[in-house]
Amino acid sequence: MTTTTPQSDKPQGDSNAVLSARNVAKSYGNVHALKGVNFDVHKGEVTTLFGENGAGKSTLMKVLAGIVIPSSGDILVDGKKVTFRTPSDAAAYGISIIHQELSLAPNLSVRDNIFLGRELLCASGVDYATERRITAELMQELEEDIDPLTPVANLKLGQQQIVEIARALQINSRILIMDEPTSALSASEVEVLFKVIRDLKKRGVSIVYISHHLEEALEVTDHAVVLRDGTMTAYAKRDEIDLPWIVRHMVGDNFDLGAPPSGYNFGAPALSVNDLRVVDDGGKVLVDKLNLSVRAGEIVCIYGLMGAGRTELLETIAGRNEPASGDILLNGQSVLKLSIAQRIDLGLALVPEDRQRDGLVQTMSIGGNLSLASIASFVKGLMTSRQLESEVVSSAIRNVHIKTNDSRASIGSLSGGNQQKVVIGKMLATAPKVLLLDEPSRGIDIGAKSEVFKLLSEGAQQGLGVVYSTSEVTECFSVAHRIIVMSRGRIAAEFKPDISKDEIMAASGEAVLAE
Repeated sequence: MTTTTPQSDKPQGDSNAVLSARNVAKSYGNVHALKGVNFDVHKGEVTTLFGENGAGKSTLMKVLAGIVIPSSGDILVDGKKVTFRTPSDAAAYGISIIHQELSLAPNLSVRDNIFLGRELLCASGVDYATERRITAELMQELEEDIDPLTPVANLKLGQQQIVEIARALQINSRILIMDEPTSALSASEVEVLFKVIRDLKKRGVSIVYISHHLEEALEVTDHAVVLRDGTMTAYAKRDEIDLPWIVRHMVGDNFDLGAPPSGYNFGAPALSVNDLRVVDDGGKVLVDKLNLSVRAGEIVCIYGLMGAGRTELLETIAGRNEPASGDILLNGQSVLKLSIAQRIDLGLALVPEDRQRDGLVQTMSIGGNLSLASIASFVKGLMTSRQLESEVVSSAIRNVHIKTNDSRASIGSLSGGNQQKVVIGKMLATAPKVLLLDEPSRGIDIGAKSEVFKLLSEGAQQGLGVVYSTSEVTECFSVAHRIIVMSRGRIAAEFKPDISKDEIMAASGEAVLAE
């Protein structure tokens, strides 16, 4: 059924290829990110690139988009060799990229972000009226009710992702690279994006699509390519592949997302949320009289669509939002009047949804990020104990299996999955009693996802209370003892993990939206 292409063979070699990589390699010192990759992008079709974090996907895409200069190999456009030194060089050939990590200016409006660096001019200067009209049309095409003059900082992460997509669409590129475009989108927004992709294909636009949502990617792909450790290990057309094929070539045959840990008894309630109500500055109710109890050793999954209130709930429990009413108890003690730092000291920790903005300090090293939340444990008087800090960092790297040879390296040197493990390791280093995780698998591959869920399972067996939220329904069945479905700020249903995907989706209202 499948076609496996050894690295020494020629790539697909389709005469319809509008963009090609030939024996492209890229090294960073002793690290070989790409090892002679051959890759074709087909005219008017979607080529999906699968692979674990660190497999070389993003590096290859950055080479094709002119962001990274390859160590060796050739780039061809329409069969002719070209050289890209900057993204502008690639853009001149109609190549643009939607990055996995958002590159928006939060202090600017949606309109200004979409036209940043390519403003429309008129006799009096910038033609803001036309820019606003085009932005409104793009938002309408993407079925997102966003005012063009809204500051990006005021948007939710999923809405920011929509703006990033709109910015790429505005260029009218002939080759569009989408690196994890749906990582922060709800199911209904993903469907809208897929409609846009199908429309782009009809216009002859070629698309490279990268996603860790494997089933989702199969809905739009025409060709599948798998990268592993910097080499292309497999290629096949859509009618020759299925989900097991992708997983097998990515991570091998022996793989699963785990199961709820068993063989022990839950402890007393570690976290109790009583009649919690959260409203925004405009008075809109985000969390409505919600009650939740999580016992020591229990793993609870919270599922819901975007806007269901999952993030607002977790952030309020962690102290990032102030509730309008209600109470939050940690081991029977109210934490409502405590700061975030004080809640962490008591054993309540949050792994945020947006690791780049809220979970990591980009100017710090891997070790610096890992030790940041537990710094009080190795400060002696006015001095910091480097030995104790080193022990904390080494232990975190070992316990959460971060792939790095040097804790002093930049956090940006890690793959997305390993960066996520740094955020989790940082919070685990505080010795929490309750760990909250908002979309812990966002933007990480299936192998890293398995490792993250294994960490949660191991923590629960040691008495850790775990609450994780997800918008990917299949993740509800991984390690959760209990599944809670939120809708419009309330708990719509509660299930054991022996129910069907359809029941969860129906409880969230997703089944209605999909009709």
